[in-house]
Amino acid sequence: MAATDGSSIACMLNELIAERIDQCPQEALPSLVGDILCEIVDNRLDLLPLPGSGATLERWRVLAAIAGRDLSLFKLYEAHTDAQAILAEAGVTDIPPLSVWGVWCAEPAGAMLHARRIAAQGSLVLDGEKRWCSGAMFATHALLSYRNEQGQACLAAVDLGQDGIALEDDGWKAVGMAATRTATVRLTGVHATPVGAPGFYLERPGFWHGAIGIAAGWYGAGVALAEKLRQALHNKNDPHGLAHLGEADCQLSGALNQLRESARFIDANPATTVDRLALSTRLQVEAASQAVLGHVGRALGPAPYCLDRHSARILADLPVFLRQSHAERDLAQLGTLCIEGEESPWRL
Repeated sequence: MAATDGSSIACMLNELIAERIDQCPQEALPSLVGDILCEIVDNRLDLLPLPGSGATLERWRVLAAIAGRDLSLFKLYEAHTDAQAILAEAGVTDIPPLSVWGVWCAEPAGAMLHARRIAAQGSLVLDGEKRWCSGAMFATHALLSYRNEQGQACLAAVDLGQDGIALEDDGWKAVGMAATRTATVRLTGVHATPVGAPGFYLERPGFWHGAIGIAAGWYGAGVALAEKLRQALHNKNDPHGLAHLGEADCQLSGALNQLRESARFIDANPATTVDRLALSTRLQVEAASQAVLGHVGRALGPAPYCLDRHSARILADLPVFLRQSHAERDLAQLGTLCIEGEESPWRL
């Protein structure tokens, strides 16, 4: 799979999206987001540099740019391109042309997939349900996690056009991220193809590369809001607003430097597990994005929530999306990793 230059993709995506989303009525947004995703695939604007290939920062720049336009579109685009990266890492090259992929690997209590192997074919039959399936109404294929008899996390590729698949999308109650059409998918006798060995999905280096890719989206949304604040303060004598802008700059600059350093390290060490680096980067970007959410509102009042559709969507979507972070659980995991090494991790 040939990748196009990241900057060129970002420019072409901006032309494709233009003002279509901002001008779209709220009730029509889910359909438009799905249509744009399909157009992106049709125009081969999904062929990003793979993580660790030497252009990881270019990949994240594209993700950040899309997130700055619309977080629901970013969510679906990131999952599709993450599926491509996972399949490449597994050595899978036979990917249906113009297919649109989801990655559905959440495993909440009470929602399990059961797999039966068909020995003669080397394939699987899946029964059960998957929750938190973003883009289920638009995807043609998906990567799904399941547990084998030994309790190991396994991965399977599923063609969503076959019988035995039912979608329920009435469970999403939030206004934020509603355009992702996140659904519960029920599978009955659905055929699937194993991807990688047992444990591959969680143990591969790319798991953490993809985790930082999500943070690049958070960052892009935070930058879009901070830019609204920066533009609003042009030619204004507003020390209060400028103080909020200055704090947003401090927060985003730290996150930006961390993302750049993470990309550099991953490209130099593509086969290294970067769990501590990924957790630290995600948590820094999360903190920066949360801070920007507060500073924009405190500096500008209700206007960005009520009078500008672009910022209003981000302000509704970003708090929901940020909860994909595991918060204090990730902080505790990071703390554990910090004390495992013999030397201080903070030496200048």
